[in-house]
Amino acid sequence: MMLSLDRQEAYRRRYAGMRPGWRPSSHVYRDLVAAHLTPAAHVLDLGCGRGGVMERLHPRAGFVAGLDLDLRSLREHRAPALALSCGPAGTLPYVDSTFDLVCCSWVLEHLSEPARMFTEVARVLVPGGRFVFLTPNSRHPLPMFNQALRWSRGRLVDRFYDRAEADTFPAFYRANTPARIEHLARAAGLKRLSLRFIGDPTYLAFNEPLFRLACLLERVMPRRMRVHLVGEYVLGQSVQSVPVPATFAQSARKRSSPTSVKGLRIIFCSTPKGTVMMSAPARSASTTCAVWRMLAAST
Repeated sequence: MMLSLDRQEAYRRRYAGMRPGWRPSSHVYRDLVAAHLTPAAHVLDLGCGRGGVMERLHPRAGFVAGLDLDLRSLREHRAPALALSCGPAGTLPYVDSTFDLVCCSWVLEHLSEPARMFTEVARVLVPGGRFVFLTPNSRHPLPMFNQALRWSRGRLVDRFYDRAEADTFPAFYRANTPARIEHLARAAGLKRLSLRFIGDPTYLAFNEPLFRLACLLERVMPRRMRVHLVGEYVLGQSVQSVPVPATFAQSARKRSSPTSVKGLRIIFCSTPKGTVMMSAPARSASTTCAVWRMLAAST
């Protein structure tokens, strides 16, 4: 029994017609990100995958970087204008106060050490910068079921939704309750501006009777148990930054090796923080140079 993405989207359109004013969490997240884009904005799409929210929105910003741990996804990224980097969210390859906005969707649930990512997000944000995210709410029955299947490492539920093996990753749900997110954010110096609970019955819509049952459950489910969380946090003025060692940038400059993939300039850097990949359109060095300047700068 599989639920394809196309079929799920069709049920979402039906549900929107049944519930005026309801919008999918992905649309709420997209519009929240778009509200902060200006020609001068520097944006990081954290966990950008093959496209992410900035795939279509990047022309509205002045500079957009994308980072993901999965190299295959980056090689297949659909917006080559982005400055792409390969690496973990817990050790971001950017200097302090680089970005006006950090956004991420479907990332928090996959973090084994979320505190490191929250600290890094705060470090690379400018004072007053925004952190916007979309993630499952682990208080909803579906993520609770996924957590219960620990032997599957959180992968089994994803397979119910006709996802390719390459697109499924272990889920830990260590930053997926309002209380846990608030704790992690405060420890990093981030202040909550909004946290929205958004329901979506289509995850149980494997057939028509189940869809109707899910719609009924949605009506009686407490707001704080709804399946998705869309949050916006801001970096306060008094957060102490953690400088990136100059040796990191020096090592990156000495050990880089450029190549080309599908018209992209790909630069692999062996650094003390691991292997970092950066890319830009092969015929234009401007984006890559911008990333190099961020990486090489010292504070």
